[in-house]
Amino acid sequence: MKQLQLHYLGLKDNVYFPKFTPMAMPLPTPPLTPLPKLPLKLKISPITPTNASSRLLCKFKDSDMTSQLEILKPEGKKPEKRVSGIFWILLLNLGIYVADHVFQVRAIKALYFYHNRPAWYQFVTATFCHFNWNHLSSNLFFLYIFGKLVEEEEGNFGLWLSYILTGAGANLVSWLILPRNSVSVGASGAVFGLFAISVLVKMSWDWRKILEVVVLGQFVIERVMEAAQASAGLAGGINGGVSALQNVNHLAHLSGALIGVALVLMLSGISSEPDERNNKK
Repeated sequence: MKQLQLHYLGLKDNVYFPKFTPMAMPLPTPPLTPLPKLPLKLKISPITPTNASSRLLCKFKDSDMTSQLEILKPEGKKPEKRVSGIFWILLLNLGIYVADHVFQVRAIKALYFYHNRPAWYQFVTATFCHFNWNHLSSNLFFLYIFGKLVEEEEGNFGLWLSYILTGAGANLVSWLILPRNSVSVGASGAVFGLFAISVLVKMSWDWRKILEVVVLGQFVIERVMEAAQASAGLAGGINGGVSALQNVNHLAHLSGALIGVALVLMLSGISSEPDERNNKK
């Protein structure tokens, strides 16, 4: 052994106790070789959903290991349009009726449409006034049905525009034709206008839709004509005691429906012009 040191630590009973101290020798270390790099490509490709949910597929290409990660998304539901305009129209009709017939507010009478001396605002305000509860209740029922349909398709502004134009237009036609001693109140013209608009915006050549329109249409026409007792209203002296002669204003019903049809045709023609120009380009 090289460089081996022997120490005599002491002598006891003629026995030597040597102490050996080995020397550490360095060992050779092998060179480190780098690991081969594998090219990793991350590809995210959307998959067309075959069921209610859609998925994103993540793949690691050019490697021995392939992992797929599916991220589930909530079901795609069509956002529901918030309907609120028709409820404000119903509340306005109810509020004016309560102020007129319950609290006897005399200022409400100025909202009636007097054919002998009409004010410009009466063409619109008369559509929110009603002669009695039967007249009001039937109009509220059909206003809710058809007004809600129109608002779902055309929005809040479209509903108010349709209600005002059809109601005021029906009063205008009544003023041009009916006697000057007539007084018009009621939303029957607007009801028929909204009915025509709701039918046209959902019109299709499906026989089920056509049958639905026929059945619902005849019911609406019969019920509204029976209940609209004061559309052309009160005939007689206006300043000296109004007589309660009640007539059904069929002219307002028909004109309101025709104005609704004309309104839909006009708006559809305006909206189709930009599409034709874009197709030509």
